[in-house]
Amino acid sequence: MSGDYKLNPETLQELIESLHVLFSTDKVNVEEVQSVMENYKSDEDDWDKFAKYDHHRYTRNLVDEGNGRFNLMILAWGEGQGSSIHSHSDAHCFMKVLDGTLRESLFSWPSESEKRRAMNQIGVNDYQRDQVAYINDSKGLHRVENLSHSDSACSLHLYSPPFDSCKCFDQRTGKCATSKVTFWSKYGERTPFKPGGGCQSAVVEFEQPENN
Repeated sequence: MSGDYKLNPETLQELIESLHVLFSTDKVNVEEVQSVMENYKSDEDDWDKFAKYDHHRYTRNLVDEGNGRFNLMILAWGEGQGSSIHSHSDAHCFMKVLDGTLRESLFSWPSESEKRRAMNQIGVNDYQRDQVAYINDSKGLHRVENLSHSDSACSLHLYSPPFDSCKCFDQRTGKCATSKVTFWSKYGERTPFKPGGGCQSAVVEFEQPENN
C-alpha cells in the first residue's frame, strides 16, 4: 500500500483522505476499509449538508468520487422508507449507519430455471449508529429499510467500483428488472438526473478474509 492513512479518522474529510490512500493501489483489503469506516465516529456537523431528504423516497447523495475507484455517498432515509431488493453490479458495498437504525434483509439469488417463485430470505440484521455492514453479489441480495415511523435515518455508503445500474427484484415472484441509479444531489447541491450519463471506473482487486 502506498502512503499513510489515519486508522482512526476524526472527521468525514479525514475518512475520505484515508479511503483515497486505501484505494490508491489495485488491491484493497475489505477488512481495512471496514475498520477505518467503523473507527470514524458519526458527527452531524460533518455530514448534515449532504443529507437531503425527500418525502416520497430515500435519496442518494454523492460525497466523493474516489478518483474513479469508488463512490462515497450518503443515503437519507425518511420515516418508513426503504429500498427494493437489489444487487450491486459486481461491486463491493460498505454501509455505515450515521444516524438512526437500519434493517438489512438478505436474500439468495432467485433460480434462473424457475420462472415465478417467492424469494428466499436468508437473514436479517439491524444496524445502529456507527456500525458497518458489507455485502457483494457473491453473498446474495439485500434490501435496506428504515422501519421507524417517527425518526429518519442516515447512512454512508461506499461502492467499488462505481456503478450506474443494478438489478431489482420482486420478493413475491423473483422477477428481475434493471434499474438506473442516480444521485439526488452531488457535493451538497441538488443535481437533476441527465440521461446518458454513465460512470467510468477503475478495476480494483479486493483481498477478502479467508473465512468470508
